[in-house]
Amino acid sequence: MSKAVTIVLAGDLVLDEPDAPYWLAGIAPALRNADLAVGHLEVPHTARGQELQGDVPAPGAPPENVAAIAAAGFDMLSLAGNHITDCGAEGIADTLALMAEAGLVGTGAGLSLAEARKPAMIERSGMRIALLSYNCVGPEMSWAGEAHAGCAYLRIETADGALIAPAADLVRVTDQALEVLREDIAAVRDSADMVLVALHKGVVHTPARLAPYERAISHAAIEAGADVVIGHHAHIVRGIEFHRGKPIFHGLGNGCVVTSALSPAQDHPARREWAQRRKAMFGFEPDPAYTLAPFHPEAVNAMLGRLTVHEDGRIEVGITSVDVLAPGRPLLAEGERKAEIARYIEAITVKAGLPPISIGADGTVTT
Repeated sequence: MSKAVTIVLAGDLVLDEPDAPYWLAGIAPALRNADLAVGHLEVPHTARGQELQGDVPAPGAPPENVAAIAAAGFDMLSLAGNHITDCGAEGIADTLALMAEAGLVGTGAGLSLAEARKPAMIERSGMRIALLSYNCVGPEMSWAGEAHAGCAYLRIETADGALIAPAADLVRVTDQALEVLREDIAAVRDSADMVLVALHKGVVHTPARLAPYERAISHAAIEAGADVVIGHHAHIVRGIEFHRGKPIFHGLGNGCVVTSALSPAQDHPARREWAQRRKAMFGFEPDPAYTLAPFHPEAVNAMLGRLTVHEDGRIEVGITSVDVLAPGRPLLAEGERKAEIARYIEAITVKAGLPPISIGADGTVTT
């Protein structure tokens, strides 16, 4: 490695609206200033495909928005989530083709399980960085198989033996999940200088709380050889911890989510019903000004993860505070808001039962 390498990590990307460059512009400077920017693509980008039945389906996002994601500064995308299969195999195929055309490297979804588990690899200043991506929350129908499209996954047991789904009571890491982590990380470890593992995990729309399995699966990834664990799915940030000296971002929240699919005012009956039901399930009323991001009010406290990998292998960990402005546009925070968001992340880390962290004025995270 010829110099220190800087990496920026973003959470969920849902860009259903026109003019994607505008929505991404508020965080683009941080993405472009890094040597590598990694995000999680939450939904397929396609104008075709059959709607998946079962979970509340997301619509296909405009195909042209993939190029906007690349233009904003993203280089690498994780794909294994609960909505990437919502437009079927065609939606995944179109998304992968659009990513390749835009120069984006990705992992976590494919036309077979082997393809979905294949790591993404990129090189910066002589350092080879690998990314693996897994869905921990289901629904099972979105998972890839030997001969059918879907996403890579880690099986988490439910408390009552029910099917694995985002709203299920997910509690225990299975031996199967541990074996997948060990196998996939070992397969890439010799060819990569750094291994990032992205986990789509956790309880949505709820401040601070970690589900019983989250620390266990994150620790298992580190113990299997990962250097960094990246969490997303909850649409609100989570705490940060270190295991064996390696960082775990338990939830990066929303990288950039602007969508009408979560609004009650729409024609799709399943999405309209979910928008109403989740208010009762999670006990919050979205701020009416956030029409394109109707999440928990605390979700306006957002962040990007930061890594600086030094020539001696030492990883310096930090965050960049992000403020989400109505109707849902993320913007790099400054001044008092920057400090408020840092204090918020410190507080939710402790509230979740994690060891305390300290975030400096420059965003550096220490224990």
